[in-house]
Amino acid sequence: MADVKRLASAALTEGQGVFRLAPTWVPRSFLQPGRRLKLHPADYYALGTHRGGIDERWFSSTTVATNEGAPADEGLSYCVHAGQKFTLRDAIAELGSEAVGEHIWGKYKRWPVYSKFFDNMGPIPHHMHQNTAQAKLVGQEGKPESYYFPPQLNSTGNNFPYTFMGLEPGTTKQDVIDALARWNDGDNGILDLSKAYRLKPGTGWLIPPCVLHAPGSLLTYEPQWGSDVFGMYQSMVEGRAVPRSLLVKDFPKEKHDDLQHLVDALDWEKNVDPNFKDNNYLEPIPVAETEKEGYVDRWIVYGKVNGEQLFTAKELTVNPGVKVTITDGGAYGWITVQGEGKINGLRLQTPAMIRFGQMTDDEVFVTAKAAEEGVVIENIGSEPLVSLRYFGPNAQPAAPNVGDHKKK
Repeated sequence: MADVKRLASAALTEGQGVFRLAPTWVPRSFLQPGRRLKLHPADYYALGTHRGGIDERWFSSTTVATNEGAPADEGLSYCVHAGQKFTLRDAIAELGSEAVGEHIWGKYKRWPVYSKFFDNMGPIPHHMHQNTAQAKLVGQEGKPESYYFPPQLNSTGNNFPYTFMGLEPGTTKQDVIDALARWNDGDNGILDLSKAYRLKPGTGWLIPPCVLHAPGSLLTYEPQWGSDVFGMYQSMVEGRAVPRSLLVKDFPKEKHDDLQHLVDALDWEKNVDPNFKDNNYLEPIPVAETEKEGYVDRWIVYGKVNGEQLFTAKELTVNPGVKVTITDGGAYGWITVQGEGKINGLRLQTPAMIRFGQMTDDEVFVTAKAAEEGVVIENIGSEPLVSLRYFGPNAQPAAPNVGDHKKK
């Protein structure tokens, strides 16, 4: 670890508090890639068809992907400096509060969140993510999450740009128990109990734990808690069977055949909420009126989960030729989605195509110290420089609440 500390310190000196990160690719064996991650067409199955196609890219991640047959570091982000690499997780372990801030380091002793691009050709099964208490029973952490659909990566909606969320008001627990009991009969009909919402580029959603959702086929930017727990409640998607093991994998073994327990694990009030959209839908909100200064910073993920601010995200657009200093209340992971420029002197370039294993200049991690002092962003290209950045818990006390976009 001593070498990591030396390398991390040297990297932060060069980047003025900013780490350069390599792309982190994650496959899913039960899904079909949407092919909008900018990977070379020959590389979507670079890890082998037995591992599945690559349909996710993870950002500033210290969270391991819990995929069967995965290497121990799958999902972890790597910092790159002077031809050498080390995990962001190890760097944060060495630097502590300098990297993630006193309030996060003091409580979590790590970076407890991550984000990803999630990209599939079609929908995925109706599923939930366990809450903290439920996940603890299997040695993991709960997972609330959020969505934003970046326009730059959604020129096509693929097969089904609609997401089923929650359950129709009036649905009973026995209805869901009966659906789970039909698992091996083909389609168990769980979607008959739900409602689909059309997905719109440039908008998003906040999804608490224990709420069913079947994400549609828009490429999605997903700030979320640092966990990979889930339970799939749908037995068949687009004619493909979903293994029942994916329903029960993150529940205690003695509960795998207890359908009542699996249904009781859902947050019933939130699932059958008659005002589901009002309580979960997000539209961008400008941080301030700065258009005349040549840039716009907008909230794209905001709101609280069960009374806590666990993560937030912003979209920054800087016009050609403009240089701006941005200050924030905490560390963040950054991905560039359009244009070229610099961040504290490090080059930013949005790639058109990426080979598996290739280094890019589009992703960085900004330490808490640098974020609070102010980061200099410069657009050196001929088109807008657009980036997405996400923050950890309680980093943005001035963030809006769900529904505030209606006040504009």
